[in-house]
Amino acid sequence: MTQLTKPLTGNQYTITHGDYKATVCEQGGILRQLSWKGKNLLAGFDPDKPVPCCNGYMLIPYPNRIEGGSYTFEGKDYQFPIDEVTRHNAIHGLGYRSMWSLVALRDDAVELEWRNSAALESYPFAVSATITYRMSDEGLSLTMTVHNNGDVDAPWAFGIHPWISNGKDLYGNDPIMAQDDLCSLKLGARKRVLVNENLIPTGESVDVAGSEYDFLELTSLKGKVLDDAFEDVVRDERGHSQAVFTRPDGISVTLDGDETVTSWQVCNGFGFPADKHPSGVAIEPMTGYANAFKTGKNLVVVKPSESFATTITFSAEQN
Repeated sequence: MTQLTKPLTGNQYTITHGDYKATVCEQGGILRQLSWKGKNLLAGFDPDKPVPCCNGYMLIPYPNRIEGGSYTFEGKDYQFPIDEVTRHNAIHGLGYRSMWSLVALRDDAVELEWRNSAALESYPFAVSATITYRMSDEGLSLTMTVHNNGDVDAPWAFGIHPWISNGKDLYGNDPIMAQDDLCSLKLGARKRVLVNENLIPTGESVDVAGSEYDFLELTSLKGKVLDDAFEDVVRDERGHSQAVFTRPDGISVTLDGDETVTSWQVCNGFGFPADKHPSGVAIEPMTGYANAFKTGKNLVVVKPSESFATTITFSAEQN
């Protein structure tokens, strides 16, 4: 008897509405594919292979890095495993390591849940998180909601790690960077976060105005080498901030972060190994950037029986 097996990243949930189509993985609630009018907006990946370069990760309970993996919260010390060995950091949290439970699936929406394991001494907090993807005429929204089921406070920060497609499915650093050079970025953030040799913030940030990191207006990515966090975000009348990525084919992809988003990370993967370099640019909205668990900057404290939610929306248009 033939035994059917799931792809490595688990069940694949596809939702559609109008011109939009998305596929979400059981593993980590990862957003694997997003298209508009048949054009890929994300640099997708094979569901039966390891996820390349954190592509589509939900970064919970923290995004980016924690120096040395250690942190202190409300007088107690904790230690995450060291995932980034060369820099001796913990990186990108816990959520991507698990298969998430399906809560609901409709033609235009899917909801999955992750529950933290009480066996984790590094993060022994009784939290659950749900990710809800919804399609509409406006695009794809994802809402991450954490709920504290326990009787003590829980630390929390959230980000996502989508690689926005540069318009072509390319392989290797040189062709990908050449295509990225033809793209442009507008990012509503006034300051760039300075980091040390291990990509840990130094505690300082500098104004981007007039510098090579000034993306306050639509700016070419030609010659840029980026793996940087940006803060002091520009907010619209709703309190939201945006990033707009424009490709040579004239498609612009907008990421809209709600009022809980305090910063953005942008990475174009310069020099990455070919099998770990998606064909595009990572644009990552975050509620707090690297080392938030250690510094406390923009760290969310979720009280017992309370919840905290963040909504990110993807949309596209043809210029």
